[in-house]
Amino acid sequence: PTGSLQDRVSFAIAEIRPALQADGGDVDLVRIDGSEVRVHLTGACRGCPMASSTLADFVTERIKLYAPEIEKVIAE
Repeated sequence: PTGSLQDRVSFAIAEIRPALQADGGDVDLVRIDGSEVRVHLTGACRGCPMASSTLADFVTERIKLYAPEIEKVIAE
């Protein structure tokens, strides 16, 4: 996808959302601060022992695919 940074990050999150929802979780974009994206894990993702792995391996990877200028994704 092309477009603004906000558009590309939102597209990445929309693309992974169905997989998270299938496991009872979800992720919401909180804000973009320069090269950092802040997200909020909800539902089953919140408090799940695999949440840090999901954030690092799944959410961050997908966001960086569409927005390589993002250096860090942080869960709030």
